[in-house]
Amino acid sequence: MPAQAPPVTDERDGLRAYAIQQQDAYRAVIFGLTDEEAGRTPTTSALSVGALVRHATHNQLTWAATVMASPGPVIDDRPQEEQYAERERMITWLEGDTVDGALKAFDDASAAVLEAMATADLDTPVPVPDAPWNPKDVDSWSVRWVWLHLLEELARHAGHADIIREAIDGATMYELVAAREGWPETPWLKPWRRSE
Repeated sequence: MPAQAPPVTDERDGLRAYAIQQQDAYRAVIFGLTDEEAGRTPTTSALSVGALVRHATHNQLTWAATVMASPGPVIDDRPQEEQYAERERMITWLEGDTVDGALKAFDDASAAVLEAMATADLDTPVPVPDAPWNPKDVDSWSVRWVWLHLLEELARHAGHADIIREAIDGATMYELVAAREGWPETPWLKPWRRSE
């Protein structure tokens, strides 16, 4: 995907174009990393590039399921502690996790979001999930709001992943996109290559 989202024709097309762009940022930021490197935490944060890909996967699946269940709520009968433990696992690079496995799960979640974006009525009310970080004085958001929120969250965490990746090997987003997509080298942009 080019470094810029393409021109858009309408609101739904714009949501999908920017979702695709943000999804692609995760594929670029993990590009060329080994499984061990994807789990590194080179900053004072406990986050790794791999953990952020897992977190983006979980967020996409959660919001797509929430939208597709609307206007009804998603029913999860598990105790809240168990639900939060799952959230914690999904923002952690676990022993045995692989880049290939994380990308497969991420791509499946990304496809589910794009399908839901293509079909869900943007004005459908979406019940506000019960979570400490959600407002208690709002009963529902629109599907439109959910997609804009998801774009914001994907972009924020892609930025976190950029910083972590740069701390691992100095790679920056344009270099990674250029390497992943086979852009030609120019005097001002050299595609990323693994250091010997």
